[in-house]
Order: sequence, then structure tokens, then C-alpha cells
Amino acid sequence: MDGSIIEHTPVLTGTLAEQIKLPSDGVMVDATIGQGGHSLLLGKTLGPEAVIVGLDVDINAVRRAQINLRGLACKVILLHSNFSRISEQLHKQGIKKVDLILADLGVSSVQLADAEFGLSFRTNMPLDMRIDKRLKRTAADIVNKSDEKSLADLIYSFGQDRASRRIARFIVRQREIEPIKTTGQLAQIVCKAFGKTKRGRRSRIHPATRTFQALRIAVNDELENLKKLLASAPDLLNKNGYIAVISFHSLEDRLVKNDFRQNEKSGIYRIVTKKPIMPTREEIKENRRSRSAKLRIAQKQ
Repeated sequence: MDGSIIEHTPVLTGTLAEQIKLPSDGVMVDATIGQGGHSLLLGKTLGPEAVIVGLDVDINAVRRAQINLRGLACKVILLHSNFSRISEQLHKQGIKKVDLILADLGVSSVQLADAEFGLSFRTNMPLDMRIDKRLKRTAADIVNKSDEKSLADLIYSFGQDRASRRIARFIVRQREIEPIKTTGQLAQIVCKAFGKTKRGRRSRIHPATRTFQALRIAVNDELENLKKLLASAPDLLNKNGYIAVISFHSLEDRLVKNDFRQNEKSGIYRIVTKKPIMPTREEIKENRRSRSAKLRIAQKQ
């Protein structure tokens, strides 16, 4: 496969380009560089004085972005780092202020398809879920070692699944027979907890969706990392600089919405998107993954 092809389709890219106008010598941080799709489009408006700093916890994404962004006129700095360390990483590069912080919080289709990550309930994979392989604890560790109450609380808090207690009970019962090591095993257990086989399902989403979301959030500490990114942004943004966040579930979106509102109340931000921007029907048709995406933008005052 040609490494320069972006196999993952980034969401709301055109909308972002319409909403955000960067100076030609601007500095932007793509906090989740992925394969570089958003940066490629926004970077085309930047001149040789400009800088794109890309962060990602997935080392393979960093390598792909390196190839995909090599044609841009601006300087590109790519770092294998979690965006929770944005301030530290920018200061290491001698960058004090930026004109845009962009974060697309979704898991890419490439990551979902890659057995190394163990994220998919549609294909049987090792139950891992670490996007950053430097992390120690896997989803299998949580599923096999947590007590029933902790497991139920986690699925309820991060997955917002009302059947969390029943799911936890089924998991604990099954792991007493044999350890749960694969995504297929776990998905089957959750389906049983709902009393649904694959054929008998009527729900719009797979019964395991929320449990898998909860485990992924826990393994990668996603909500705490997002809080750190949001807290760092006001000090890093230039006057009139933007922060743009694309979220994919209500827990993330609520954090972003509340942070923007708080900062607007304090006179730090002006909220550009009074309501979140969502993908058009056409975009959803072309890229089904985009259906739950919400884009919020704020501007530093």
C-alpha cells in the first residue's frame, strides 16, 4: 500500500477550513495528528514561515503523517506524545504561543481495523485498547482483575450503559470459567447479558458499543487528558487564536461545552459555534464514522 494515501477520512475537514482563517505565518497544533488529514487541508493555506506541530500517542499515525504532510510549504514538527503534555512539548520546541489548537478525539478507522489495538467488537482481536503502547494497563487487565462493583461503575460512568450491573455480573461469572482475552469473547458476553444474539438484535447500536467505549476511555485516561488539554489552551493561544475540538460522545462534548462557556464567562474566549457543528447528510453518507461528530470552536479574546 502506498504510504502517502490517507486511508482514514477525517471528519468535518471542509467545515473547519471555512470557520478558521489562519495567518500565512501562523502556528497551529494538531493535537491528534492521525494521518494528517486536517493538517493537510489547513496547512495548504500556510506559507514557509508557518509551523504545524502534530502530536499523537499512536506512533504509526505519526509515521504516516510524516509522509502525508511532506509536500507542505510550512515547517512540520511531529511528536509522539499525548496532548495532555501540550504546554511542555511546545516549550521544548521554543514555541510560546499558537494560533490554533485542533483536537479530533475520534478513534480512526485504521486503528479500529488494526488487531494490534484490540478496539473492535466486530472482529476477534486481543483485548488491549491501548492507543499508546507505552501504557501498562490493558482492557483485559481491567476486565479480568476489577471487582464487580468497580466494573459496573466504570461501564456506567464512561459508557453510560444502564445495564452496567448486569454486564459486570456476566463478565465476572464468565472470567471464573476462563480469562477474557479477546474482543470477540467480551462482545459475546455483553450480548448474552442483554439476552441478544447477533441475529436477534433490533438495537441501532451493537450491545457491546458502550462497554467497549467505557474500557477504551479508562485504558487511555481519555477524559482526564482532555481536561488537561482544555486547561492548557488559554495560556497557549495568541489573541484571536482558535481552539477547535471534534468530539464523538456526550462525555467529551460536555467537557468541551462547559470549558468554553466558563472561559467565555471569564472574558477569555468568544464561542464561535453557539451550537455544535455536525456533519451534513452527504458527509455521513460518504463517511459513516462521522455521524456522531460534534465540532465546537472558541476564539481567544
